[in-house]
Amino acid sequence: MRLRVLIPALLLAMQGTFAMAQSYPDRMVTIVVPFPAGGGIDVLVRSIAAELTTKWKQPVIIENKPGAGSLIGAGQVSNAAADGYTLMATVNQTMTTNPFLYKKLPYDPVNSFAPIQLMVQSDMLILANPSVPANNLKELLALVKKEPQKHNFGSFGMGSQPHLMFEHFNKMESIDLLHVPFSGIAPLLTAVTGGHVEMTTGSAGVGGQLIRGGKLKALAVVGKERLESFPDVPTAAESGFPYLRASIWYALFAPKNTPAAIVDKIHNDIKEIITKPEFAERHVTSKGLRLMAAGPAELAKTIVEETAATAEMVKIAGVQPE
Repeated sequence: MRLRVLIPALLLAMQGTFAMAQSYPDRMVTIVVPFPAGGGIDVLVRSIAAELTTKWKQPVIIENKPGAGSLIGAGQVSNAAADGYTLMATVNQTMTTNPFLYKKLPYDPVNSFAPIQLMVQSDMLILANPSVPANNLKELLALVKKEPQKHNFGSFGMGSQPHLMFEHFNKMESIDLLHVPFSGIAPLLTAVTGGHVEMTTGSAGVGGQLIRGGKLKALAVVGKERLESFPDVPTAAESGFPYLRASIWYALFAPKNTPAAIVDKIHNDIKEIITKPEFAERHVTSKGLRLMAAGPAELAKTIVEETAATAEMVKIAGVQPE
């Protein structure tokens, strides 16, 4: 008897969820970006939002909620209604690094969100001031060993990607590149191009114009493959340092328990937009990014794998949560 009652109820719930997805969206959708306006992820998501507004015939707006390394915006979305009308576009730091930098988070990277899509990714470049007498990683290693405690790298804070990667380099090669932290990527790049700090890491989108203008030089790509925008720059693995990895990715999330049918619809519609050749060329590849368009399962797997790798790097760097 109980089974007879449960089956119709289950079918009714499934029909309700399907109907909700079919009519979604029937009002404004907000995408929270937990960083200031004008950054790489903000620019990309605004372009996607404009396309979605046309496709869905409903306004899709961007709400910037910067502060505390993305904690403020992520915390807001984690507490939003799980109906698909409040989403979050963020970078890997929010999910894979923040848990090691803060003793208490206003969200749970695994249990507060429903992954929707890994949109794009960019492996980092090791960027150096042109005055640094090294043009690749082997030359850099030889230089630092020859002149101990003389050379340095900059980062945009304790536990940031440049900090973790260069400390890993220090540990593995028994060298002592000195760490100079800054409050953000903009002052850091100003310091490196000005010769006040010797090197850092950055994406092709951030450092590309500075490299082409001769204000920076690229020593290596710290990722799996060479970048399409800088095909002559070898990877760290090709140079003999396969453990050096640093990348940035942009992904979209919904609050946990958002109906799977709505998650799938958002994923499929955005994938259709960003994989169009014209859109991809204008907003992705020309910015030094690699198109991913990966779904919820692949994004969830990426988070798990990267969190494990970050844990090891944090341990090596000796970073303590605040």
